[in-house]
Amino acid sequence: MVGVGVVLAMVRTKFGLESLDYRFARFGADHARSWSTSAMRALSNFGGTGGVIVLALAATVAEHARRPSRSLWFFMTLTVGGQFALSNGIKVLVERARPDIRPLTGFSGASFPSGHSTAAAATLAAVALIISRGRSRQFKTVAAAAAVGVAVTVAGTRVFLGVHWFTDVTAGLLLGWAWFALCSIAFGGRLLHFGHSVATAERIADHVPADSVSSGSESDAVSDIGSAG
Repeated sequence: MVGVGVVLAMVRTKFGLESLDYRFARFGADHARSWSTSAMRALSNFGGTGGVIVLALAATVAEHARRPSRSLWFFMTLTVGGQFALSNGIKVLVERARPDIRPLTGFSGASFPSGHSTAAAATLAAVALIISRGRSRQFKTVAAAAAVGVAVTVAGTRVFLGVHWFTDVTAGLLLGWAWFALCSIAFGGRLLHFGHSVATAERIADHVPADSVSSGSESDAVSDIGSAG
């Protein structure tokens, strides 16, 4: 979230990453082809409202069938719904104008941050999290890498389609991942139990004497609690 603020400061002061905005927009306009535009429009749908809702719903239904959990639905609803509220709210506050060089697809609202980038970052990360529950470390790594790769690709399409500045999508990615991280922590990661982090901290505090904090005994307590769980 600090990163989003830094990017916005760069936009306001015309410093840092802001210098790349026009270059990327110009590159996209100058090198646009009918086939590349069609491909980027298709990829962009992974960050559109309809696309992320369908993807999140499909993943949630499939995972609920595999490993039933009521918290699964709450987690996905909070992650997907929350990022929409955040990105749209910031758009209203910032009111940045869209690029006007050569837009190659439709758009609505202000420009900062990119809603498609925010949605793709948060939703794909959440999907990667829930589908990797109980699977191998290799599967988790591939799922996380795919989520990041597709989100960055979606962000790139918004720039080269001429409907967002580079700093818009950068802020969108940071915002989406930050919101996902917050939701994930609140639900204890793959445990998908709201407030688990706080509950675990309380259990550790109950097991670790106050005078042993500096001696590393808390690590032993964590191991004991994990074994008991």
